[in-house]
Amino acid sequence: MDDRYQLLQPSPFLSPLIVKNNMSVRQFIFGIILAALLGGGAAVSIMKFLEEDSPAYKTFNQKQNVQFSNFLTDTNFVVPEGINFIYAAEKVKAGVVFIRSSYNGNSDKSDNLNPFEELYDYFGDRPKNGQRGPSRSSGSGVIVSGDGYIATNNHVIEDADKIEVTLDDNRMYEAKVVGTDPTTDLALIKINATDLPFVEFGDSDEIYVGEWVLAVGNPFGTLTSTVTAGIVSAKARNINILHDQNNRQIEAFIQTDAAVNQGNSGGALVNLKGQLVGINTAIATPTGSYAGYSFAVPASLVQKVMNDLLEFGTVQRALLGVSIRNVDAILAKDEGLDLVEGVYVDGVARESAASEAGLEPGDIIVEINGKRVDKVAELQELVARNRPGDEVKVTYWRDGEINKVSATLRNIDGDTEFITKRVEVEMEGAVFANPSKRMLEEFGISGGALVMEMGPGKWSDAGLSEGFIITSIDHEKIVSAEQLHAIMQEKKGGILIEGIQPNGEQAFYGYGW
Repeated sequence: MDDRYQLLQPSPFLSPLIVKNNMSVRQFIFGIILAALLGGGAAVSIMKFLEEDSPAYKTFNQKQNVQFSNFLTDTNFVVPEGINFIYAAEKVKAGVVFIRSSYNGNSDKSDNLNPFEELYDYFGDRPKNGQRGPSRSSGSGVIVSGDGYIATNNHVIEDADKIEVTLDDNRMYEAKVVGTDPTTDLALIKINATDLPFVEFGDSDEIYVGEWVLAVGNPFGTLTSTVTAGIVSAKARNINILHDQNNRQIEAFIQTDAAVNQGNSGGALVNLKGQLVGINTAIATPTGSYAGYSFAVPASLVQKVMNDLLEFGTVQRALLGVSIRNVDAILAKDEGLDLVEGVYVDGVARESAASEAGLEPGDIIVEINGKRVDKVAELQELVARNRPGDEVKVTYWRDGEINKVSATLRNIDGDTEFITKRVEVEMEGAVFANPSKRMLEEFGISGGALVMEMGPGKWSDAGLSEGFIITSIDHEKIVSAEQLHAIMQEKKGGILIEGIQPNGEQAFYGYGW
């Protein structure tokens, strides 16, 4: 990680009342009471109708549209003349929450909190002299639907034993994790509440360098509901702060000069309409505090990740299947290129979307779905907005000519199927999960329990290692990690373990359980 960077509703309008000269005060008051009763009854009827007939939804955009179509009156908002932040600030503040994550003494997180979120109370919360005591960190979150779903950063809640959410009106709830995506540093959590104010998703593609934006969050854990202003300084910034073992991290940050500090992580970056255009995530700093620039995950990517986590509990990552780098003057000279723009294709994976579409090493991709790409970060974000099976239009340059092809994106297993949330089961020193569809097809099996991690314990003593798939115990077929766990609760004495090695060879192990 680069040391310079660290992770990190409008008021109702009251029309004046005018009493006609020929109307008595008593008549006027009676009319007001009658109107209020009729209006209240109508409102109750409308709310009851909406509650009873509210449609099921799979995306937060659908949910927000339902609520806004019924209650939003100003659909043609125009930014007032001059610089005016009041509308956006009032609209958004109630939809941004304070998050407190707690870690017990057995969690590695208690000793290695992310530097951006290493925020303890000033009264002794920090473990001293290496003690593994309880610890806490804090951050922000953005309510994205009225029924309690909250978007935040993964590093705000990662590995937490308890997550507490405090609303702008000081109500407090315990939250549960719906899903996380470390490759974008995003997470979706939920509290048991209804009728909450939420922040409307905006279009991060429609913000421009130089445009005013507001950052809303809870810096330092005590300055709740803080609003700061700045401009968009740059887009599609890659600052090499996220890391993934499969190199699937997505960094296409919106860079701003709105003041952001510890505790702002997971908070809202909004335009002057009060629409969410990003989730504040990191700062550029030599000191640990704000030093001029902050970085936010763009809302277009946030919305896609949140919808995936809502529907599947895991992100449906779509891959083009290319290794790429930015085109610059040096590369253009070395490769004899006629243009110094676009994204250079270094390699194409076998049986990938790019390979099937006919892309080759040396091609220069200049557009994805009609949107210009001049940086690796831009291409990665545009592809990451899709799901496996989606088709994207790729415009590329080859031998002086512009070509266009369609590519059907694939998942990490190389097919177009959606991936279900991986359930991991830990027992006796090993972590098991269900094998991927690709593994099942490759080894010709219908199920099993895959050894994901292996530590000291009975399974290691029996001779198993990472990558081994258990297919039966004492000749009883194993179809999942959960089934293996249930069966082993009843086992005593000698057992026979049958399975598949990573190279496809069948293997047997006997062990005294």
